[in-house]
Amino acid sequence: MKAAVLMGCFLTALSLTETTQVSRPAATMSPADAFSSIITTTTTTTTTTTTTPGPTTTTPGPTNTTTPGPTTPGPTNTTTTPGPTNTTTTPGPTTTTSTTAHPPTPTPPSNVTVGNYTLMKDKAVCLMALMALQIRLQTPEATGTFIVQPQKTQTEGSCKDSTANLTLVFTEGFISFLYNKSVQDDRVYVNALSFNLSYAFIQGGNKSHSAENKTVHLFSARVGHSYSCRGESLDMGRGLFLDVTQDRMQAFNLTKANEFGTPDPCPADQPNYRVAVAVGVTLLVLLVVVLLVYLLGRRRRTDGYQSL
Repeated sequence: MKAAVLMGCFLTALSLTETTQVSRPAATMSPADAFSSIITTTTTTTTTTTTTPGPTTTTPGPTNTTTPGPTTPGPTNTTTTPGPTNTTTTPGPTTTTSTTAHPPTPTPPSNVTVGNYTLMKDKAVCLMALMALQIRLQTPEATGTFIVQPQKTQTEGSCKDSTANLTLVFTEGFISFLYNKSVQDDRVYVNALSFNLSYAFIQGGNKSHSAENKTVHLFSARVGHSYSCRGESLDMGRGLFLDVTQDRMQAFNLTKANEFGTPDPCPADQPNYRVAVAVGVTLLVLLVVVLLVYLLGRRRRTDGYQSL
């Protein structure tokens, strides 16, 4: 029994001896200082290979790729928004279409109104005209009437010693009268007449119409008298007519109260005695014929009876 115990102790001692020999380093291996330096180097390497700088470098990476990427194309898409700018051109076609679809139409006719037009010289009235005016166009292409509205008409002109210019200006044009005073003939009359009118007598026919006549002898009256006429139409040529109605005018030598002188009526308003004379002569002839017939009939009856 003891021998067995001793044997076991001996074997244990042998195993310990072998273990000690195995753990002892060989002669070719580095000394303990070398191992400690290796361990220190390993530790340093471990410190350098720490992922702390790794995430630091990777963090700006996504920042650079993500932020500029979407941000740059973003404005590019917004620059394409000028597409709606094309919608601003839509008013252009609207204006063009409205002009084409609605051509100029004739102005509706207004009532003929008498206007009072005066000119002053030295704080006194040197010319005064009461009249209603209208311009007519009568051509195969167009017919119509333009009526001058006194409330929309301005009076311009001046008076001199023997001439006076009366110009009536309105939106569509003007009418000009040039008066002349002839002392030798003791007459005042209009020796030049002109007008210019921009007006659409027919739909879509807005044209300029002008007429001028410098060799006329119109509205003649004695010096100090006024000219009056119920209505007359002046042929200005090329199918244009100037109608003057309810007219009374006088240039030069008005009364001290700035009133018209004695009226000199136009030929159309002057009484025509020739018709009355012709009717009187006709009645007289018929009366003589009837009387002769009566006398002849009575004589025949007298000749038919015989005395007893």
